[in-house]
Amino acid sequence: MASFSFGAGNARKLATIPLYAAGRVLTLLVPRSRDEWVFGCAVGVADGALALWQAAAPDAPRAVWLVASDGEARDAAARGIPSVRKNSWRGLWRTARARVVIVTHGFGDVNRYAVTGAFVVQLWHGIPLKRIGLDSPETLRVPSVVARTPLAGPVRGLLRVMYRAAARRIRVLPAASHLVRGRLESAFGLPDAAVPVTGDPRVDVLSRGTADDRRVVARAGIGLAVPRADPSTRFVLYAPTWRDGAPDPAVPTADEWRRIVDVLTRRDATLLVRSHPLGAGEYRPPFATDRVQSLGSDLVADVTPLLPGLDALVTDYSSLAFDAALVPLPTLFLAPDVDDYARRRGFYGTYQEVAGDDASVDWTQTAAQLDAVLGDDDERERRTARARELSARVHAHRDGRNAQRVYGAILAAAVDARPREGTR
Repeated sequence: MASFSFGAGNARKLATIPLYAAGRVLTLLVPRSRDEWVFGCAVGVADGALALWQAAAPDAPRAVWLVASDGEARDAAARGIPSVRKNSWRGLWRTARARVVIVTHGFGDVNRYAVTGAFVVQLWHGIPLKRIGLDSPETLRVPSVVARTPLAGPVRGLLRVMYRAAARRIRVLPAASHLVRGRLESAFGLPDAAVPVTGDPRVDVLSRGTADDRRVVARAGIGLAVPRADPSTRFVLYAPTWRDGAPDPAVPTADEWRRIVDVLTRRDATLLVRSHPLGAGEYRPPFATDRVQSLGSDLVADVTPLLPGLDALVTDYSSLAFDAALVPLPTLFLAPDVDDYARRRGFYGTYQEVAGDDASVDWTQTAAQLDAVLGDDDERERRTARARELSARVHAHRDGRNAQRVYGAILAAAVDARPREGTR
C-alpha cells in the first residue's frame, strides 16, 4: 500500500504547528555556530548530500549526518561519517546550532523543527518533469476530512503560506542547467541568486572516470544488490514515479507478464523492478522466474550509480530519465495515465518533449519496444541518440565536478559558513 500522500502529509504538518512554533522559539534563543553543518537525506546516506559531503570533507567543517534509523547509522559509520538521530534531542540541538543545513527532499531530512535561521541548502533529488512545489496543485492538497467542507479553502490558503515561508528559508538550490533553473525558481518561489547553475551533485558519479570503468563498477553494484541474477545477463530497470499516494496503474496483467518474460528470455535479459519508495504496486509475476528481480530502495538507497550497468530503462514521469540521459541509456516510456496525470499534476513543457511520440500505454506495447531495443542495433542507437539530445538540453555540466561547484556557491553566498582553521 502507498505509504504517503500529500493529503496525509499536510494533515501531519497542520497537526504539528505547535511543535514548529516551539522550534522557532528554540532557534531564537540558541545561537548558531559559524562552522557547524548538518546533512540529511530522505533516502539515507546517499544522493546529492553524500556527494556534497565528499566535496566539503577536505576542508573539515564541523559536520554531522542526521540519520533516521540504526541501518542509516551503520551506513554512515562504514563511510567514516559521524551521525546523530535526527529526531532525538541531540538531533534537535545539532540542527538548531548548525550554521548550514543540507537537505535533498525537505526539512524532515534533518530535524524539521529547528531549521529556522539556518543557511539552508536544498539540493533536491532530480530534474523535475512533473510539476513540483508551488507549481503543483497536489502540493496543497487538503486532508480528506477537510476537502469537502467550507474549511477547505482557508486550510489550503494556510498550507500555501506555510510552503512559501519554508521555501524562503532556502539560500542555495543548485540547478543542472538554465532550463532547469527556471523550473526550480518557479516551484520554490526563489530569486535567480538562490538558484546557481552548478550542475546536480547527485549525478557526478555518471561523469567521473571512463564509461567502461563506470559500467564495471555499476555491474558489480547490481550483482551485490541482486545476487540471484545472472551476472552475464543484460539488465533492464523499470522505475515508475510516485503517484501522490495512488497505486501504479501499470502493474502488468498475467498475460503481460508472460510477454515480458518471453522477451527477457529470448534476449537474455533481467528486469529489475524499482517501485517508488512512497508508491504502491505489486510487481510479482504469477509464475516462478528469475528473469524479474526486485531492486527496491530497501536494497539500494540511491540507484543513480548503478545506471551505467544497465542496458535499458523503462519509466513514466520519473526524473531518472534525465539522469539516464547522461550515461546515455536507451529509455522507453510507459504512461498509461498520461492524460489524467497531466491534468492532475502537470508537466514542465510537454511530455512529448521528453518521451517522444511513441510512449506506450501498456506493457504489451512496452514489451514489443523492449524486444526491438535489445535485438536491433539501429533501434537501440535511435533511442540512445534521443537520450544524448535530452542530456544536452538539461545538463550544463558533465565533468563530475558539480559538488565542488555547489560547495563553492555555498561559501560564496555565506562567507561566515567557511570552516575555521584547525576545526572539525
